[in-house]
Amino acid sequence: MKLNMRFPDGKPKALTFSYDDGVYQDLRLISIFNQYGLKGTFNLNSGSFGQMPGDRKSGRMTKEDVVSAYKDSGHEVAVHAFTHPHLEQLPIDQATKEILADRENLEELFHTIVRGGAYPFGSYSDEVVDILKNCGIRYFRTTASTEQFTIPIDWLRLPATCHHKNKRLMELAQEFVTDSPDLKEGWRREPWLFYVWGHSYEFDQNTKDNNWDLIERFAEFVSGKEDVWYATNIEIYDYVTAFRSLEISLSEKIIHNPTAHTIFFEYETEKHQINPGATICFA
Repeated sequence: MKLNMRFPDGKPKALTFSYDDGVYQDLRLISIFNQYGLKGTFNLNSGSFGQMPGDRKSGRMTKEDVVSAYKDSGHEVAVHAFTHPHLEQLPIDQATKEILADRENLEELFHTIVRGGAYPFGSYSDEVVDILKNCGIRYFRTTASTEQFTIPIDWLRLPATCHHKNKRLMELAQEFVTDSPDLKEGWRREPWLFYVWGHSYEFDQNTKDNNWDLIERFAEFVSGKEDVWYATNIEIYDYVTAFRSLEISLSEKIIHNPTAHTIFFEYETEKHQINPGATICFA
């Protein structure tokens, strides 16, 4: 195919983060993200607010602190199930309730439509995936790591590039920053997505894992790159879905954009954009 997706403004790479449980350490992580212009998604258990030590240093945040931390932060909030159970071990009606209750609570708190999330414990089944579809969920992150920058195909079994404790984190960051799909030869010049996940309490969980300097070094290293789109999970999902909704003639010379998004792409290695509702014809 002559067409390769590019992210907004024609950027060939995107970076996103996904952090779970709504713990107080997220406050420091959000501060780091904001300092370096990074964006991420925070997956919350609305039925567990304030549980575990609530000394504002560890444990899950209270409802009031959750709203203060994430609302208007520029980051996404997403479902992590109401009480953080193994969803695949529950009866279908109870698993459905876990997703819907969490989604409804978060939408009420943040006045937004919540369409994504992450599996508690990373565990799921085909039945759980069907439940997510029926609950209006568009993507759900697993705990699988690919150590690659590929664009997801199955968004309800969404893998990450790596966990932040992956020994190759900075090696992957070096590759991501210094190389580019724009430098590849031939037609297969697909864009890259670097997706990092974890729990912010792991940064100071114990002496061995006291590594806030790791995420700070990583954030500084990957930030401020002109060829990288810094986005939340749902922003990336929406953009990729819009690109995949383009209507293309069999000759690949006529392209129509039926979506509300301006889409950027390469056509025979030259960059173009197509506005919402527009049609482009290549001679």
